[in-house]
Amino acid sequence: MLQDPSFQLVMIGVLSITCQLIATKVRLPAILPLLLIGILVGPVTGILDSDALFGDLLFPFVSLAVAIILFEGALTLNFKELGAHGKVVTSLCTIGVFISWIVVAPAAHYILDLSWQMAFLFSAIVTVTGPTVIMPLLRSVRPSHNISQVLRWEGIIIDPIGAILAVLVFEFILASQNAFLFTLFTFGKTVVAGSVVGVLCGFILGWVLKRHLVPEYLVNTLVFSTVLGAFQLSNIVAHESGLITVTIMGIWLANSKNVDVEGILEFKETLSVLLISGLFIILAARVDLSQVADLATGAGIILAIMFLVARPLAVMIATQGTDIHWKEKVLINWIAPRGIVAAAVSALFALKLQQQGYENAELIVSLVFFIIISTVLLQSISAKPIAAWLGVQAPTAKGFLLFGANEFARALAKELTKSEVKVLVADTNWESISIARMDGINTYYGNPSSEHAQRTMDLTGIGQVLIVSPYRYANSLVTHHFQHELGNNKVTGLSYGENSGMQAHQPNQKYRQSLGLFSGHTYSELASLMREGAEIKSTKLTEEYSFKDYQNTNAGKYIPLIVRTDKNKIIPVRDESELDDLQIKSIVSLILPL
Repeated sequence: MLQDPSFQLVMIGVLSITCQLIATKVRLPAILPLLLIGILVGPVTGILDSDALFGDLLFPFVSLAVAIILFEGALTLNFKELGAHGKVVTSLCTIGVFISWIVVAPAAHYILDLSWQMAFLFSAIVTVTGPTVIMPLLRSVRPSHNISQVLRWEGIIIDPIGAILAVLVFEFILASQNAFLFTLFTFGKTVVAGSVVGVLCGFILGWVLKRHLVPEYLVNTLVFSTVLGAFQLSNIVAHESGLITVTIMGIWLANSKNVDVEGILEFKETLSVLLISGLFIILAARVDLSQVADLATGAGIILAIMFLVARPLAVMIATQGTDIHWKEKVLINWIAPRGIVAAAVSALFALKLQQQGYENAELIVSLVFFIIISTVLLQSISAKPIAAWLGVQAPTAKGFLLFGANEFARALAKELTKSEVKVLVADTNWESISIARMDGINTYYGNPSSEHAQRTMDLTGIGQVLIVSPYRYANSLVTHHFQHELGNNKVTGLSYGENSGMQAHQPNQKYRQSLGLFSGHTYSELASLMREGAEIKSTKLTEEYSFKDYQNTNAGKYIPLIVRTDKNKIIPVRDESELDDLQIKSIVSLILPL
């Protein structure tokens, strides 16, 4: 029964979701449990034989999966964001990639006796980090704002850049079987064909999406099908040019105006569980453990060179002339785990090179998997203690994420900002977000519980979440997400009222316990008060004018929202009676209209 194809396919699916759940529970990158489980069911126990299960379909399956991964990674490469986040990120993703490439390649050649071609390919593959491995580490370590911003945006931007470098090196290797001039011609043909088809398909797809020529429910299916179609078309035009095509397509769409890239990225969340998660179990099951053991000493030396030579050089050059402290540079240098793109691309290229008769091509996979597991494990264990030792962890997070950018939320955000409390406002309504941005409020446009938000939303300094939106379904999703991320007592939402019909839906007890924000007032009540002229104001309290005095003076004229205590705790108000035993130093209230 264990060798039955149906059983093995179901097993891969079940193990994929199990690994995702484990990763979220222990706050580790999902790639680590996926790879470890793949090794367990593959070379350790022999339950899964990927080559026997998929046969001739293994190579096409890996090829298409890698195409999707590269396309999704390229969708995050917006040139405005590349320039907006300064010299450090730009340098790390360009000069830094080049330094890592030229430093690691000779080391791999001389230490592991790889051919120059294989050494430069391996070096190109391991230049990428990626948000799927960086973001869980940042949430666990809680580094300072400078470190968080640099590492977060490096992880997002470096994926497609490193992937393009790896693809170009791979294409040059394939072309180099022939005479030099023919090699250049073949390489040039591959790059030009991939770029032209990528731009053309990206333009057509963007044009269709901008004009809403297909129903909304078919958009993601259209994008998915177009990416795979463009990949195959490009390979027909020029052999092995499809990876360049899908990368160029993603970059084109990411930098096109009025294209809902966020919606496409959200679709990838389901796809990653169903397809990409399974891919890594399948690939890990093919790893030769004896080969990894034989390479361990040399690969360990390569790893040391990456982190003691290549990475420090890149960080030193990228941060030269900036105000980033040397202690922050040390942590930036240390946190650079390798992730999904490296694993997928290495497996694909090894398969293709083996088909072309290249000796020792399979070593690339073993090396890359060793680097991935080592970097993720080592940095997951050590990054937090190192950050604490260096004193570069962010202070206790006291800021607020407000889900909802309506008039009440914007007024509250502005008042909290005046009181020097960090605030981030998120909403799926573009008009509300636009108004908030014009008011100078930090914003995130989209669902804050989405995978895109996890990659790109800066939560440095954010310790609590206030759900103040009218979107009941989204409210519950955001609440559950951040209850897991921050803790049950860190997420509070507005009530829905007795006649709202919520009871008919029977929300679970955990969610119901999070409601009752601002003395149980509903969104409709607060919105109505704002329309009638209510204002949000903050008041400092002293020994001469205490909280009791404030209550007596404003009895029936205010709704308490946020208080700051003498221990500098910032507390959202649920029930005013809970404040009686606290030493209140300031209060933010909704002052009711006369």
